Amino acid sequence: MGSMIELKAGDGHKLAAYRADPPGKPRGAVVVIQEIFGVNSHIKAIADGYAKDGWLAIAPAMFDRAQRGYDTGYSQPEIQAGVAVMQKLDWKQTMLDVEAAVAEAKKAGKVGIVGYCWGGTVSWVAAARLSGLACSAPYYGGGMPGFIGEKPRIPTMCHFGELDQSPTLEQTKAIAKAHPEITAHFYPGAGHGFNCDQRGSYHAESARLARQRTVEFFRKHLG
Repeated sequence: MGSMIELKAGDGHKLAAYRADPPGKPRGAVVVIQEIFGVNSHIKAIADGYAKDGWLAIAPAMFDRAQRGYDTGYSQPEIQAGVAVMQKLDWKQTMLDVEAAVAEAKKAGKVGIVGYCWGGTVSWVAAARLSGLACSAPYYGGGMPGFIGEKPRIPTMCHFGELDQSPTLEQTKAIAKAHPEITAHFYPGAGHGFNCDQRGSYHAESARLARQRTVEFFRKHLG
């Protein structure tokens, strides 16, 4: 459904991105931020899903700074490898890469951002630091507790699994308490990665509900 394109960040870095176009005229755009497994089949499927709902979807290859074309599965060694790549990245450059995706997405109208796992943390930080976004929907960002002081400047809806260990329920409740301006949804029975149907942690009911809420949220803020 989609195709790979190239984006250029503000510092001249070129990165790949997966682009999925809606069937008709886009009602805005959604930037999809990957987990630590790269722009893999699951992230592409998410982008395709948002495109089917009427938005232009762009999933930038955020790991291109450290390792181009990164795309893996979910085994323990692959998780460890993904964490190692993630640790090579720098937040300033990461935000430049998000900005490049937002600039491209803007051609379709207002831009929202959604991210999962590491991408959830990226979506949270972007909501506080970047201009050009209309709303943000972070899913279970393990690094979010470390950024509890960031102040989202746009409507933000967070999705957390109550059984998650990264971030823990205690940590996510603290984030929600520190930021009364955000909407935080908690999913009983769901752990980390509950949205991903390729992982053992997949929790179908929570994934469906979270997606439904995110789509409504995007309709409200993007069109």
